[in-house]
Amino acid sequence: MVPANLDDQLPLTEATFFILLSLAPAQKHGYAILKDVEALSEGRVRLSTGTLYGALKRLLDQGWIERVDDAEAGEGGRPRKAYQLTHLGRRLLEAETGRVERLARAARLRVVNKAA
Repeated sequence: MVPANLDDQLPLTEATFFILLSLAPAQKHGYAILKDVEALSEGRVRLSTGTLYGALKRLLDQGWIERVDDAEAGEGGRPRKAYQLTHLGRRLLEAETGRVERLARAARLRVVNKAA
């Protein structure tokens, strides 16, 4: 599903933003995403495994991420499920990053003008 306008999908929830951000540099398996989201958010976002896998299912269904085989074997010697951003997911992450940057810029201008 490709939205006609990326802005219609924004704002992203904080959890969704951090999941997509976690996948921006490279594919990851679920546990690595869980730990990375916690680190990226400085401990503010702590996802349970149920919440994470529910979010991953939703992101898969929306076409924002895709499942790939992780080269690193999991328990039992089988490949673990890993996830990576799709082109659409990367575009949405970039759109949300731009939106947040514009918010921060407006806030800085207002705070600086108020302090002067």
